[in-house]
Amino acid sequence: MLKVGFDAQPPPIQKPDQPLIKQNVHRFGADVTAAGSYLYTAERRSARAANARLSRSISDIYDFRGKSVLDIGCGDGAYTVEFPALGVRRIVGIDPAAAAVAAANLRAASQGVSDTASFEVGNIYNLGKHLIAQDIDCIVLRGVLHHLPDPARAIAGLADFNGAILIVEPNGANPILKLIEKYSRYHVEHEERSFAPSLIRRWLHRAGFRVEESQLVNLVPFFCPDWAVAPLQWAEWPVERLSLVRDIACGQSVMLATKAPAHHPARNSS
Repeated sequence: MLKVGFDAQPPPIQKPDQPLIKQNVHRFGADVTAAGSYLYTAERRSARAANARLSRSISDIYDFRGKSVLDIGCGDGAYTVEFPALGVRRIVGIDPAAAAVAAANLRAASQGVSDTASFEVGNIYNLGKHLIAQDIDCIVLRGVLHHLPDPARAIAGLADFNGAILIVEPNGANPILKLIEKYSRYHVEHEERSFAPSLIRRWLHRAGFRVEESQLVNLVPFFCPDWAVAPLQWAEWPVERLSLVRDIACGQSVMLATKAPAHHPARNSS
């Protein structure tokens, strides 16, 4: 992979006396209270296009049929409620933002999937009851690590988990994304910071996981003018297949990691 000079060093380690919830949790909670959902899951054309591309990649990279899934950092549940259609046996979403969890439960009820998808307040740094009391096949971290105070510690905390981990993160090797994170009011207020895929791989490796499959996908930003969506979608297919180009042009990284390869039914992806 082409190496870009971003995120050459891991983020600082969280000190024991620092809170394990950032201020952005309150910001996301305020978004849900004001709009009924997160801004990047709202019904705007660019957000729909970007989310659809990521959801397609998730469904392609892992066979969810009959699996029990823990969706960490589920937010308002917009993504979590997609999993019943993929055949999951059950999925539990947790998030530290109580307002988001309330919205997620309402969303599941309105879509008729409450029997399969449930939500509760929870923290990635304190997963004991979720991993012990429940038989989890796969943990999903969709757009979570870049919101955390100490993502390396979060991954290290999953070291005893023996199932599959599916991670979707902004591509921290994309130079345009780094500029957006620095100057976009939304990204600054929500404390967004992306990480190079190579760094996420190192975190997983240190926790004893092996990356089985990895993809770089999507050209459509979550917040962009409607007129730009179609041209970007048109360019997606060739860009995602050009190795050096996709390394710095694609917006998201999708990884599937596991400690027990025989237990994860990966699918071939393009």
